[in-house]
Amino acid sequence: MEDFVHLHVHTQYSILDGQAPVDKLVDKAIANGMRGMAITDHGNMFGVKDLFDVCNKRNKDLKKEGKEPFKPIFGCEVYVAPRRKEDKDKNLDRRRYHLILLAKNANGYRNLIQLVSRAWVDGFYNKPRTDHYDLEKFHEDIICCSACIAGEVPRAILNDDIESARKSI
Repeated sequence: MEDFVHLHVHTQYSILDGQAPVDKLVDKAIANGMRGMAITDHGNMFGVKDLFDVCNKRNKDLKKEGKEPFKPIFGCEVYVAPRRKEDKDKNLDRRRYHLILLAKNANGYRNLIQLVSRAWVDGFYNKPRTDHYDLEKFHEDIICCSACIAGEVPRAILNDDIESARKSI
């Protein structure tokens, strides 16, 4: 598994979806020979500090052993509103799509923080939601993955709506 880096991991901070503590996930990944891992909890980045601290601690030990450091990747599985994140019509805005966002670097991390914070402050409707407008505004240095079957692109493809999938991309 040396060349495998998991880019979609839920931790104990993803209610009902993950239960593993960050330190156990990192230890397991290192034991399996992985070089890094991304945490992408649902709608939040609560585990980022844990991941940073655990990786720094483990990397000190790895350095003493002459091994390559373990790369923490900061991310989030955000919820995307079908319209604007501020819209809260019960008939139109209850649906939301999943989207995986990964910070490419420090600037990407800052943009990811902006997206997640704005989702909680301005877009909360049962869950924190972002929208295409904020994604366009804060996209720089963020890697975007189409997510799971609850993502906008996979749903369109499953509905044989390839044009909508292309438009969404």
